Amino acid sequence: MELRRKLLKGGVSATLLAPLLGAGLLTPGRVLASEWKRSAFTAQNAADALTRLGVAASAESREIEFKAPEIAENGGKVEIEVLCKLPNTRSLLIIAEKNPMPLCAELNFSGKALPYARVQLKLAETMRIRAVARTADGRNHVAFREIKVTLGGCGG
Repeated sequence: MELRRKLLKGGVSATLLAPLLGAGLLTPGRVLASEWKRSAFTAQNAADALTRLGVAASAESREIEFKAPEIAENGGKVEIEVLCKLPNTRSLLIIAEKNPMPLCAELNFSGKALPYARVQLKLAETMRIRAVARTADGRNHVAFREIKVTLGGCGG
């Protein structure tokens, strides 16, 4: 019952998560584990978010590929795809550097899962998007993509 209360308090419907919990695809520890990263997701700038995640120093890599528009007519909905070809990638971080809260997503992978993400971002203005890949050996790799926004998605 305690788990259900925490999920409802967080705005997640227990009815939606119940099948995943019952099938063993989602464990209570995984649902609640993201709370410790709250400071990174609420950081006011990209440098703070990167520091709080421990990935401020990352080597640039050509093994991380972006598929994103060069120009987004509406910053309210910008779809991007990120594919990482680095072996043993364990997580991808997506950061919109000039957004009020720049950390957009953290996606974790296990085993031999393909490190691929397709997400929709809300961009305040023209900016650089950063994808950081963490590998099993503890190294961090980064790639960048500039997206020009003609109509800002955060009221601009």
